Amino acid sequence: MFKSSSPRFDRRALLRAGGGASLAFTLTGTAAAGTALSPAPAAAQLGEQGAGAEDEFARLRARWRELVLGSGFRPTAEPFKSRLADLGRQAAEWRAEMRPAAGSLWPDAVWADPEPDTDSESYGFSDKIQVSATRLLTMATAYVQPGTGLTGDTGLRADVLTGMDHLVERVYNERQQRYGNWYNWQIGAPQALLDSCVLLFDQLGADRVARLVAAVDHFVPDSAVARYEGTSTGANRVDLCRVLALRGLVGRSSAKVALARDALSPVFPYVTGGDGLYRDGSFVQHRNVAYTGSYGAVFLGGLGLLFTLLADSTWQITDPGRQIVLDSVEHAWAPFLHNGLVMDCVSGRAISRGLPKNAKPGAAPQDDHVRGHSIIASIALMAQGASAAERSRWRGMVKGWLHRDRYRPALTDSALDVPRLARLREIEDDDAVRPLPEPHGHRLFAAMDRAVHRRAGWTAALGMASRRIAHYEYGNGENARGWHTGSGMLSWWADGHDGQYSDAFWPTVDPYRLPGTTVSMKRLTDGHGGNWGQPVPDADWVGGATDGSYAAVGQDLRGPFSTLKTRKSWFFADEEIVCLGAGISCADGTAVETVVDNRNLGADGDPLLVVDGHPQDDRSAARTRTARWAHLAGHGGYYFPAGAQLHTRRETRTGRWSDINAGGSDKEFSRRYQTLSMHHGTDPEGEEYAYVLLPAASRARTAAYAASARGRLTILANDADRQGIRLPRIGVTAVNFWTAGEAGTLTADGPCSVLVREKRDGTAVLCVADPSRSREELRIRWEHPVASVLSKPSTVTAVETGSSLGLRFAGLQRTGGTTQTVKVRLR
Repeated sequence: MFKSSSPRFDRRALLRAGGGASLAFTLTGTAAAGTALSPAPAAAQLGEQGAGAEDEFARLRARWRELVLGSGFRPTAEPFKSRLADLGRQAAEWRAEMRPAAGSLWPDAVWADPEPDTDSESYGFSDKIQVSATRLLTMATAYVQPGTGLTGDTGLRADVLTGMDHLVERVYNERQQRYGNWYNWQIGAPQALLDSCVLLFDQLGADRVARLVAAVDHFVPDSAVARYEGTSTGANRVDLCRVLALRGLVGRSSAKVALARDALSPVFPYVTGGDGLYRDGSFVQHRNVAYTGSYGAVFLGGLGLLFTLLADSTWQITDPGRQIVLDSVEHAWAPFLHNGLVMDCVSGRAISRGLPKNAKPGAAPQDDHVRGHSIIASIALMAQGASAAERSRWRGMVKGWLHRDRYRPALTDSALDVPRLARLREIEDDDAVRPLPEPHGHRLFAAMDRAVHRRAGWTAALGMASRRIAHYEYGNGENARGWHTGSGMLSWWADGHDGQYSDAFWPTVDPYRLPGTTVSMKRLTDGHGGNWGQPVPDADWVGGATDGSYAAVGQDLRGPFSTLKTRKSWFFADEEIVCLGAGISCADGTAVETVVDNRNLGADGDPLLVVDGHPQDDRSAARTRTARWAHLAGHGGYYFPAGAQLHTRRETRTGRWSDINAGGSDKEFSRRYQTLSMHHGTDPEGEEYAYVLLPAASRARTAAYAASARGRLTILANDADRQGIRLPRIGVTAVNFWTAGEAGTLTADGPCSVLVREKRDGTAVLCVADPSRSREELRIRWEHPVASVLSKPSTVTAVETGSSLGLRFAGLQRTGGTTQTVKVRLR
């Protein structure tokens, strides 16, 4: 049915069984309860013999139990007491509803029609096999965990084994041909079944184990990891290796565990295209989707588990590439974590998941905080096997995130399972760990068209698209209206607003008016453009230059499924983001707008909007006003250097998660929104805009900025050839050259991004990048006296100093759009 690399809803969430501390006692038993199976095939006979090998298999199975159950906490203390009780109630519910039948284990999870159309390759619902295996894991976990109310219940154990026998005998076996979604057969179902086997290992019996490992060998043969391609890359490869490792431990096969270890090696090195980690910290999955917060979370979490499982064993991971993953904790994942949440711009389809169908009352949505908490818990686990310096630093980072997350505190997050909760609680309770603050600065991720900017009191993130990175990803009915998330969406969080995109934002926001975007109002269909990141713009110039504190970022925007074209630039500074747009042209026969901002005000928020000092008492209406500046109480301010016809709209919008995700809840949500936009008319030709975003600024600060702006901001150029600014107070000049030209004191003989920062110590840095990856040679001139060049990259092949600085670069097209930094001594 599904020919994709992921199921219709959050497949990985199905694997999150409740957990807790490992038991202080060992459950014993020799008889295997449940339906008897026919003799195991010879191919499934178990592997190595001998006391030494068996001792190591048993030791690692015990270690895995601790990893999936948690350790070091009191099950009678909160929040564990409540979480374990919830686990018991859920397990009891699944137990009571289990009804083994020809094509199902539960009536609401039918994996096959009893009389299937065998000629149809889409016959059956393979996701229900995974659902069934995951429910059995929940029941097994409730049996072995303390405090569930079902701990040690032999009847529950018998029911779990009956269910496992039924699943293996009826559908998950070596006689069954795969149908539907590959993931359910190779990752989802076997992970859950193998985890249940580890938890109940002493009660399984050799025949049952043999049957299961024969099924796993059938669906996950060695060939599944023979090539690093297709569905066996990145996070998927890590998941497959987890299956192979657990199959080896359950089936006592050293060869399988060794294969799992060795098959991880291709995920370690930096990649230059396709799936995986990039040297600049980007993480891409599905060839062209920025996925640090979703697939990347699975990648990091899975590696953390396998690193810990195999440590100090015969199969310890010794590949030196392992350090790349450890380095990426701070280089790739931490930059996208903000006060406990992970930014939506790197979570792909996951932004649309929210609440699933039939979610229980009070259930937490799968929002940016829930995804962030999972990554933070993975970092806590990774810290256990890191160097002393890394461990100390990472634990401080984790504690800082825990302390600052006031919207949905991790330690009260009902979506966080017990083992992860236990890891976070241990750090929270360790008085020797000092919480670390968020770092200040700018990170530009050229390989996935993303940027993150941090300052005291606020953080911003930018999502773009290019020939290399898709506009958005739609698949399995998920993220049906994410069309414009890559059109320059500028997300930002100020103190007190960490729920801005968490509070039912995605089902209620106008998908044509995402903050920061320039869009054609041409109506699009759900999932427009096709599945799995197919919508890719015909544009190369996307990226920019940064010195680590400030940045010039640009996007040659080609509107998704539209004739819209425009050049957009963002200049990130200390208290402002200067936003320029030019060459706005479109022939769709529809209106075009630039969305200055679109703030989620909550269910009943009604903050005061002020325009040029005048409170807007009619703020519930839509109006167009001539504006020099505006301020939204409690959020921030906006400045319009040349004035603007500002369109304001205050409205209540209603939506359901099922509107944007086929697996979503039908529950309706209503949220208030304040939209600020500039309208460019129908079929504009060569329109432009300029505004300054002042995140977290007070009304007084916004008015003062507007009054003194001429002394703090100069727009050097804003047209389809160049966009540039000068910020004299911080000594920054920055220009995005779309073609050869000059702006202010800078000249370039081809497309590039340039940022110059003059420092008080008599030095300056010039940051140059080729976002288009097209320049074999580039010449830059800065009209400023320069005494000498203090440092330069190898891409600089010629230097001229004196009354001005001339630089010649070579081979920029091979730098992946990364910034080349030259440091000079000024005269």
